[in-house]
Amino acid sequence: MTTPEPLRGPAFGSYAPDDVRWLLTDLSGVALEAPTEEREEAVQSGGAHYAESLPQEYQPDDAYLELYRSALASSAPRLAQAVGTVAELVLAERGGDDPSEIVLVSLARAGTPVGVLLRRWAQQRHGLDLPHYAVSIVRGRGIDQLALRHLAEHHDPAQVVFVDGWTGKGAIARELAAALDGTAFDPDLAVLADPGRCVRTFGTRDDWLIASACLNSTVSGLVSRTVLNDRLIGPGQYHGAKFYAELAGADVSTAFLDAVTAEFAGVTDTTAPTGRTPDYAGWAAVDRIVDEYGIGDANLVKPGVGETTRVLLRRVPWKVLVREGAPAADLGHVRLLAQRRGVPVEEVAGLPYSCVGLIHPRFTRGATGADGLAAAR
Repeated sequence: MTTPEPLRGPAFGSYAPDDVRWLLTDLSGVALEAPTEEREEAVQSGGAHYAESLPQEYQPDDAYLELYRSALASSAPRLAQAVGTVAELVLAERGGDDPSEIVLVSLARAGTPVGVLLRRWAQQRHGLDLPHYAVSIVRGRGIDQLALRHLAEHHDPAQVVFVDGWTGKGAIARELAAALDGTAFDPDLAVLADPGRCVRTFGTRDDWLIASACLNSTVSGLVSRTVLNDRLIGPGQYHGAKFYAELAGADVSTAFLDAVTAEFAGVTDTTAPTGRTPDYAGWAAVDRIVDEYGIGDANLVKPGVGETTRVLLRRVPWKVLVREGAPAADLGHVRLLAQRRGVPVEEVAGLPYSCVGLIHPRFTRGATGADGLAAAR
């Protein structure tokens, strides 16, 4: 049985057809969104997996969008630097005798803008036209095996480079390594920022804002987070996602790419970082937070700017921990979202991340206070 053909824009997603090939099933016509509180209760009670439904898409107001635009303007040069560093590492270390054979495979959806940017760098600096796919990986369920089969049918697995935006504590890096064990695919994950210190191909290990983390589908080609639901996805189908074509008026996906690409010319030093061996220091820090705050589940601790943003946009947040002295420019949107959701922000000395988002550890719809005082203990 042959694998399904990839989806492409403009029929699916707002990226140009050559920017990315989505190895996904189009679920655009299916009602999958559920209120945040209902999803959280179902996930924590064991009644559902987080990937079986979708959160309602957060639509930012003008004040939040202004924070996003400001964050992008200030961080675009740093983003371009990280893209260039990662791209040159990948071309030098994974290209073998012919770098044109490299295949970029981003982990949808946070990895997808990064994959497009790496592809643009390879085009502009080296004249290479690298294929770029987006595939689904789900914590606790692994990577889409049908998508892997499609890649193996059309490319040399040894030339496939998996791409994501950033690492948190390293759960997805571990998920990827476990899923690829025993295959011909290389599990080394390439990311722009590795504050979790769990991969060897990265642009930086600093925890700073990658501006695309501020938004959802409107900065990721109008594509939802991926869905794995046995009622909707059968044999011979990729994991699913939705194309929110109705949000086209708010789409900044191309503008984000163009803002970072415009800074490529200023990147002159792409020397590889030193000390690239992973030590999973981020995971150790999460374990300490679990113990100190009595959370009981490391999955409820989301470290780093990107993951904290996701908690505030999609989950039921309990607290936000902020490192004393962390750059204010990276955390303006985090503080605004926390204020709007009534979530306390606690400054912590010596935190290895700029911030950490804590999901409500005892959530039911009766747990009304952000401090958890109304929850059953």
